[in-house]
Amino acid sequence: MLQRHRVIAVITATVVTAAVAGCSADDEAGGSPNTLVVSAFSFGSEELQEAVIKPFEKATGYTVKLDTGSNSERLTQLQLANGRPDSDVMLISDYYAALGQSKDLFQSISADDVPNLGKLSDFALDDKYLGPAYTYQLDGTLYRTDKLDAKEAANWSVYSDKKYAKKTAMPDISVTAGQLTVSGIADTYGSGPYDIDTAYKTMASWAPNTLQFYTSSTEVTNLLTQGEIVAAPAISAFATDLIKSGEPVSWVAPSKGKYMATNRLMIPKGAEHLKAAYAFIDYYLSATAQTKAAEVIGDMPVNPEAKIPDVLGKVAGKAASDPVAAGFQTLDPDTIVDHRDDWVDRFAREVSSK
Repeated sequence: MLQRHRVIAVITATVVTAAVAGCSADDEAGGSPNTLVVSAFSFGSEELQEAVIKPFEKATGYTVKLDTGSNSERLTQLQLANGRPDSDVMLISDYYAALGQSKDLFQSISADDVPNLGKLSDFALDDKYLGPAYTYQLDGTLYRTDKLDAKEAANWSVYSDKKYAKKTAMPDISVTAGQLTVSGIADTYGSGPYDIDTAYKTMASWAPNTLQFYTSSTEVTNLLTQGEIVAAPAISAFATDLIKSGEPVSWVAPSKGKYMATNRLMIPKGAEHLKAAYAFIDYYLSATAQTKAAEVIGDMPVNPEAKIPDVLGKVAGKAASDPVAAGFQTLDPDTIVDHRDDWVDRFAREVSSK
C-alpha cells in the first residue's frame, strides 16, 4: 500500500540535477512553474473543469491546460514521447495505469509531496500502483424498475432467463464493465475471478439470447430508456443521470461476484512541472474537491471526509462510502496486464461472436 508516512518516490535524475544546481525542475525544463498540463478523459471534461480545475486554479494560482482523449490514445502518446511527456498529471483507469507502469512510463508519488494521501481509504493506496485512486466504479446491473425488481436484477441468472431472451445486453470486454463482468461471472460460476474458461463458456451460452454487446455508455443507456432491454451489466455511474431524470431505471450490485475498478492520478516520468503536479493531486484528493467531484461529475469519493450526494447513496448504498465493506474487490493489475490481450482475443471468438 502507498505509505502514508515515508517517501516512496524515486527522485528522477532531472530533479536531483536541478536541486544541486539550485533551481527547480520546472525552471530546468524551461516551462512556467505556475502552469501544468492535465491529461484526462474526453467524457466528463466540462464537469471536471467545473468541479476541480477551476476551483484549483482559484485556490492556488496555478494555470491548468487540459488535454483529453481515451485511455489507449493518451497512453500511446505518452509512450511515443520517450521520456519527454506533454502532460504533468494523467487521470487514467487502473488497467492502463498498470500497463503504463509495465512500460516504465510513470513515477511514484510520496505522502511528503502529497499530504492528502494520508487521508484516503486504504483501497485507494494499493501498492500495485504508483499513483492513488481518485474515484472508483462499481460493476452491477442497470435495470428497468418497471420490468424487474432489485432481487431479480442482482442475480446473474437473469441473463440466462429465457423470459428475457433478446431483452438483455452485455458489455464488450473493451469497456470498464467488461472485465469486471467477466470476473464476476468467473467468481460466481467458477473457481475465482480469473477462471476465464468458465466465464466464457457461461457467457457464450447466454450470447444467442443477448440483444447486443455494447461498447459505450450511450449505447446501453439508450437501449434501456427506449425499452429495448430490461437489464445490462454496467458501472454504477451510468445510473446517476438516469435516476435524476426520472427514468424507470436503477442499478443494483450483484449478489455474488462484486468487483470494482479505480481511476488513478499518475505522474509521467519526465513531467516538467512536478511541484504543480503534486499540488493538483493533493487538491483533487482533498475532502473539498472530492465532495464537489461527487456532486458534479458523479465520482465516488476515496477521501472518507467527503460528503456523499443523495443520488450516489441512492444508487450504490453503503458502497458509495465504503465499497470494501459492501463486498467489492479490485482485480490484480499484474494478472490483467499479463493476460489482457489473450482474453480480449478469446472474448471476440468465444463469446461476442456467438
